[in-house]
Amino acid sequence: MTLSLPQALASFQPGLPMAVALSGGADSTALLVACAKRWPGQVRAVHINHGLQTAATQFEAHCLALTAQWSVPLVVVGVNAQPTQGQSPEDAARIARYAALAKAVASDPVLTGVKDMAIAQHADDQVETLLLALSRGAGLPGLASMPATWQRHNLNWHRPLLGVAGPDVRSWLIAQDVAWVEDPTNQDVRFTRNRIRAQILPALEATFTGWRDTLARSAGHCAEAQDALNELAQMDLLATGVPPRILALQAMSPARRVNLLRYWLRYHHRTTPSAAQLEALVAQILACTTRGHQLHLKVGAGYMERSAETLNWLPQP
Repeated sequence: MTLSLPQALASFQPGLPMAVALSGGADSTALLVACAKRWPGQVRAVHINHGLQTAATQFEAHCLALTAQWSVPLVVVGVNAQPTQGQSPEDAARIARYAALAKAVASDPVLTGVKDMAIAQHADDQVETLLLALSRGAGLPGLASMPATWQRHNLNWHRPLLGVAGPDVRSWLIAQDVAWVEDPTNQDVRFTRNRIRAQILPALEATFTGWRDTLARSAGHCAEAQDALNELAQMDLLATGVPPRILALQAMSPARRVNLLRYWLRYHHRTTPSAAQLEALVAQILACTTRGHQLHLKVGAGYMERSAETLNWLPQP
């Protein structure tokens, strides 16, 4: 069931000192204030200025004032979040943001000792992520939506508000008499996530009791199933080798072969192939019946080639 913000923070046990990714919006403002109240002197904040809209200056000013009020050291980082060809603005901003947060922790003396970073997504964000994944025909990794904790870039990442309803976050801020900045792009229905927030979530509220909990439970089931598939892929990689041998891949069942390839590309090369790319790759693997058969395919963010008896993935130059 959904939690109140104090309940969610009560079960949050990061290593200290810890940092909060602070955008200046309601959610991250609430997370920062709640953490600063619970661990005074042990909280740091990192604000990423994407420079993509005129409100960026207002967001930064709010973060400076808020952190000064709560005696929280703040690091401000500017990033270039312009999307590359074929990349959505949201994806470009997200990738740039996480990379900048990790780089700041690794290099800024204000953040010395920080190993845990808290992000302010809540239960409504989780539902939006699940609905977006469904609309794109995503598999289990997408349907699992956002994890509550994970490790990357030598950091422990946390989403302590993932069980808190979005309206409850704002109600808590109002009760604490804490102001926040509204992102003007949140009202722009050209963005799919905003249309979901404005049109679909109210319909769910009117139609299904406990919809946040129900959809979160479905995402949790998908995450559990994906964990099991990851364990299977790890065992299969022991048999095929890393990189996988072509003959071993050819001997596998279709479902296990695709599962192994997805896992190997995602966890060993940090890239995710499309369904069409995987289909083409499998066809080429099955066609490799002679030593002279060459393989060169665009897969994920790079290229797959044949290297003697194994596959070889190379990042795009």
